[in-house]
Amino acid sequence: MDSFFRSEEMCLVQLFFQTESAHNCINELGHLGLVQFKDLNPGTVAFQRRFVKEVKKCEEMERILRFLENEVVKSNIPIPAGFTSETIPLPRDVLDLESSFDKLEQELKEINSNRDTLRQNFTQLMEINHLLKVFDAFLFYPHGSFVAGVIKHERFPAFEKILWRLFHGNFVLRHAEIKPHEEENMDPVKKDVFVVFVQGDQIRGKIRKLCDGFHASMYPCPNNAYARKEMRTNANTRIEDLRLVLKRTEEFRATALTAAAANLQEWTTKVKKMKAIYYTLNLCNIDITQKLIVAEIWCPVSDLNSVHTALIHGSEQSGSSLSPVVNRIQTQQTPPTFNRVNSFTSGFQSIIDAYGVGNYQEINPAPYTMVTFPFLFAVMFGDCGHGLVMTLLALWLILHQEHFRKLKNELIDMLVDGRYIIFLMGLFSIYTGLIYNDCFSKSFNVFGSSWSVRPMFHPHGPWTNDTLHDSGHLHLDPLVSGVYSGNPYPFGVDPIWNIASNKLSFLNSYKMKMSVIMGVAHMLFGVTLSLVNYIFFRNLKDVALQFIPEVIFMLSLFGYLIFLILYKWCVVMKSESAPSILLLFINMILFDYSSEGTVLYRTQKTVQIFLVVVAVLMVPWLLFAKPLLLYRKHKGTTLWNSYLHIAKSSSSLNNFNMADIFVYQGIHTIEYCLGCISNTASYLRLWALSLAHAELSEVLWKMVLQVALRVTSGMGSVLLAVTFAAFAVLTVTILLVMEGLSAFLHALRLHWVEFQNKFYKGSGYKFTPLSFDRMRDMQ
Repeated sequence: MDSFFRSEEMCLVQLFFQTESAHNCINELGHLGLVQFKDLNPGTVAFQRRFVKEVKKCEEMERILRFLENEVVKSNIPIPAGFTSETIPLPRDVLDLESSFDKLEQELKEINSNRDTLRQNFTQLMEINHLLKVFDAFLFYPHGSFVAGVIKHERFPAFEKILWRLFHGNFVLRHAEIKPHEEENMDPVKKDVFVVFVQGDQIRGKIRKLCDGFHASMYPCPNNAYARKEMRTNANTRIEDLRLVLKRTEEFRATALTAAAANLQEWTTKVKKMKAIYYTLNLCNIDITQKLIVAEIWCPVSDLNSVHTALIHGSEQSGSSLSPVVNRIQTQQTPPTFNRVNSFTSGFQSIIDAYGVGNYQEINPAPYTMVTFPFLFAVMFGDCGHGLVMTLLALWLILHQEHFRKLKNELIDMLVDGRYIIFLMGLFSIYTGLIYNDCFSKSFNVFGSSWSVRPMFHPHGPWTNDTLHDSGHLHLDPLVSGVYSGNPYPFGVDPIWNIASNKLSFLNSYKMKMSVIMGVAHMLFGVTLSLVNYIFFRNLKDVALQFIPEVIFMLSLFGYLIFLILYKWCVVMKSESAPSILLLFINMILFDYSSEGTVLYRTQKTVQIFLVVVAVLMVPWLLFAKPLLLYRKHKGTTLWNSYLHIAKSSSSLNNFNMADIFVYQGIHTIEYCLGCISNTASYLRLWALSLAHAELSEVLWKMVLQVALRVTSGMGSVLLAVTFAAFAVLTVTILLVMEGLSAFLHALRLHWVEFQNKFYKGSGYKFTPLSFDRMRDMQ
């Protein structure tokens, strides 16, 4: 359970196993996915590594496999499901695999080259056939010369225009579009056949050069009709022969690609494994006898037995006579940070790691973020209707996640990875929407309102029938008996506020104060988590010199601000005489008690002066106590070392820089004290975005859907259907997508800046184990 709230305890382990069992041992560790190999040759460049040739061979085989995959995809041949075998090819089998890949690549390239040549010849014959077919329909001059050919359809207008400009109409041009049958259309480019009749060989030569410039294909065409007929007959015969050869070539190519597709996933997995194993072996050392491999790994302490078992299993598979040796060693190096996650928690851990990977064994914010992040999002997005739509979307992603991952779309993959985040955000939005009593800007009256209008009428109240007709706005007086029942609405906001003219003023005040309460509570929780870190790392001086003054400073000012809000909510007073919380707090800081209406309770002045003085005293405590204590401790250590004639004392004295310590502590003090003010104000975004979301929802209802609901004509149903479609589209695009993304980013900022900087350093480095499962998921 402790590993869930902080990173796993890691250990550095030295491994010894025989060279002949290296592949199987590393293969077993790769399937375990809990081991990160340490580079024992950090100063060696890549090309000087022992297994660099094997790595390059694997990279070459990966290139061939990518080529095969592209050819298979182009041919619309299905690739079978992923290969999950745990076996790997032995080093001697890699040569056979490499030879097979080279042979298959050469064979496929030869087939493609022959097919392209056959297609080119087939296209040329088809163009000649079409040219001869339409030639007799053109105007023909028996004593003149001509140029005949085929040109791309989009180039013909420019070709014709330049002909007219060069020869000023001293030619006759005829053309026709090629319209081949569907089975003959191997060349999808639209083309035109053309014949240019001219007088003189000199002009004919210029036209041929112009045709070359436009990349037009020129073909010989006999003057004699019988010769043209004979040429066309020969072309048709060759076309039929080429069509048969092309068909057999395509069948042979499809057979070869189908066979390759059946093994493609298996080959890819094996090559990637081999490359990972050789890359890992480059991180290890080999003894002088070339029979023993030495490696150092980081692994979780709780999985040390699993690592040993995997090594033994790999050694047994290779038939090794010696069992691997696992030796845990002590080190002063900082271990990597490893937070164990599952499909539910991985999305939240990604949010934390995007801010920064935590220090080793530092408390992990992810478990708390799983609750606070969707809740703060929902505070800004509070609408049970919109939350329900978001929840259904998340459920759809959860139930069909495998299908969506196959689409290989970056945006969809991001949504699928965050499906549980979206699910929780939707659920919390339903909850806060019920608290706000807001569903698509409408309210539910489930329990019955605590307010009643009837007691306001005569004889119990001041209202009459004339009052209803003469007044645009009516005020419910809670002091009139029976108007307010005295019992608040059982759950959420009373539905009567939905029709009240002062609804916005009431909800503004409520949500603003609620945002301050939540913000201060959230920051205090972050400061409290810093205490957990101090205790875990046995850093007790920071508890007294940093945690205690920070908590006292925040509670003295902003904890008291929460007290004022709650106290004002609990006591009964007239709205006209009730003091403003904001003015009370400002006057408290300025020691201004001269103005009227600044007293909320009897001992308020004494309490406030005491709290401000205490908060001010915390500033020098934070600023000076820790640096002075460090200086005193260092000075005492130096004197004791000099007394014992230890030579290192002088260098230790030079390394201690008092100015740097004061500057660092001063920055921290200023950042924390001013941050308490700015961060508290930053939480007001909860109120602002909640207000914006509610107002946009109400505008969409009143200006779109409500207009159609009021139509009573015969076409009202059609108008309602069209308007509802527009309302649905605007709701999804504006309120769900744009407002949802905005609330998500603001909730992210509140956690990264206002919450995590109170206790989370995030300056560690991530645990990156050798994992074949992760490698397969990335394919």
